[in-house]
Amino acid sequence: MRPMPHSPDRAAFASKFDEATERLQIHLLRQVGQTIGDYGLIEADDRVMVCLSGGKDSYGLLDLLLVLQKKAPIRFELIAVNLDQKQPGFPAQVLPEYLTALGVPFHIEARDTYSIVKRLIPEGQTTCSLCSRLRRGHLYRIAGELGATKIALGHHRDDVLETLLLNLLFTGKLKTMPPKLLSKDKRHVVIRPLAAVREADLARYAELRGFPIIPCDLCGSQPNLKRKEVKEFLRNWEQRIPGCTDSMFAALSNVAPSLLLDRRLFDFSSLDLSEDGGNQDAWLDEEHETSA
Repeated sequence: MRPMPHSPDRAAFASKFDEATERLQIHLLRQVGQTIGDYGLIEADDRVMVCLSGGKDSYGLLDLLLVLQKKAPIRFELIAVNLDQKQPGFPAQVLPEYLTALGVPFHIEARDTYSIVKRLIPEGQTTCSLCSRLRRGHLYRIAGELGATKIALGHHRDDVLETLLLNLLFTGKLKTMPPKLLSKDKRHVVIRPLAAVREADLARYAELRGFPIIPCDLCGSQPNLKRKEVKEFLRNWEQRIPGCTDSMFAALSNVAPSLLLDRRLFDFSSLDLSEDGGNQDAWLDEEHETSA
């Protein structure tokens, strides 16, 4: 870890902060702040490890958390962490220079997971699953070494909805990326402060702020990814029926177990006319009833 002092070159990484940028930042801060408050993502004296890939989402996450850190009524620390996976042509100097100029404490970890993925995954098959597992393992280890109490990831609203559909279509599970998650070994808390933020807003914010974007040549360039197909599916539906993705996102917070089929969540077998109260999810049915 290297806590860096403020650098005179800081202005080199700061774009002109005009009225449009300020309006968008206020909008994003409101969404991020609401998510942090609703789900208890950051608490007093937390040490938050912000995973920085060099993409627009993680840059936006760090930038917004830095603003909130100054305004929040509680004290918490931020440390940016990048896992350099040794992809060919990766500009290793970009993130250290950017973070040094900002005066943000950071840690760069070099691990050649790229070679492992390319060696184990046959040509033409998607690398996402293995790459994700390897990256997650290293990030969990680093979080422990740095004493981080929270691990912040840059997943946004589009990621949440795409993951929901991917699970529905290909795994037979009704689940997605929650804003807050306890790791399987119960040693780490993963948070997603951008869970309610649209990807398009993050892309616009990255453009306005002038972040030095580093493209991912391992996963982003793969053809025929199911996630890409689902992204296009959602984009087409939003164009045909504006607001439908808003409804999908709202549905994730309006779950009616008694109107689904999971017997682990609702005791259907004991439900009868004599039961007092009956359907405990009736309020959802009444408020959100729609025609087929």
